[in-house]
Amino acid sequence: MKVVVTGGAGFIGSNFVRMWASGAFSEIRDVIVVDKLTYAGNLQNLSTVMTNGNFTFVKGDICSPDLIEQVLSTHNPTGFINFAAESHVDRSILGARDFVDTNVFGVQVVLDALKSRQGIRFLQVSTDEVYGSISEGSWTEESPLLPNSPYSATKASAELLCRAYHVTYGLDVVVTRSSNNYGTHHYPEKLIPLAITNLIQNLKVPVYGNGLNVRDWLHVDDHCRGIYLAFFNGRSGHSYNIGGGAELTNLELVQNLLTSFQSTEEMIAWVEDRKGHDLRYSIDYTKAKLEIDYSPEKNFQSGLEETIFWYRNNETWWRPLLKK
Repeated sequence: MKVVVTGGAGFIGSNFVRMWASGAFSEIRDVIVVDKLTYAGNLQNLSTVMTNGNFTFVKGDICSPDLIEQVLSTHNPTGFINFAAESHVDRSILGARDFVDTNVFGVQVVLDALKSRQGIRFLQVSTDEVYGSISEGSWTEESPLLPNSPYSATKASAELLCRAYHVTYGLDVVVTRSSNNYGTHHYPEKLIPLAITNLIQNLKVPVYGNGLNVRDWLHVDDHCRGIYLAFFNGRSGHSYNIGGGAELTNLELVQNLLTSFQSTEEMIAWVEDRKGHDLRYSIDYTKAKLEIDYSPEKNFQSGLEETIFWYRNNETWWRPLLKK
């Protein structure tokens, strides 16, 4: 099978590609990565796969219909997985235009290119943030989409487009909604890599509000495995929650990291809460377990320690990014 992977130089996309190159996804023979290489896209993330004879890299923007048409015509893929997205909530609050362009218009461009072709499965990588905030219990795939940030609103919009193209044009579409990811090669603006890189530099870790916002943490390896399972086994027109089963408040998470660095809570910098800050995310991934045989395998604590180890030993990767 030949698969186009858009956004394949970013955090999650590049992890998927590296896992493929390691032999984890044996049903995929060829991978064509398309990436615009914005601030969060990094060719270093793909350095270990560049010489793979079944790998191709194309620099380009999914918002370009000509580019997407060229990639599809040249490579004739049977699969298309879209990781390409603007994803940092804080940046979306400061300005939503780039998020609308990539996360909505970019998806529409791809869907338009695929609707006239037969036999190509499209998987849209989405997020649990499309559900909004939940005080108790957990969301199922049947829960309403009630996004609260410009970022999550654009991801929900993309999902609705996917549904519309499936219903109207019969496009073979599957959507995955994951909880918060962590792992190596994560751009140091998100909470875990920001906290780790700050602590390595003996800098304080910023925590919003009272730190009681709850997130479910999912190792990026588990997420990518869930995407692979949904891509091959998911029902067309359906969505699948991909959870990690490790719910923590932001304060508990930071306290965990402080313990790993043998630091105290004096290293916390309390900052004004984010606008429209969702209190709690929690997803029920029973459907994914039953239909695509997905369950998280990575222990959170060991995964976190491995992530810390990687950042400690790869300062040449992340220090230049602090200037962007």
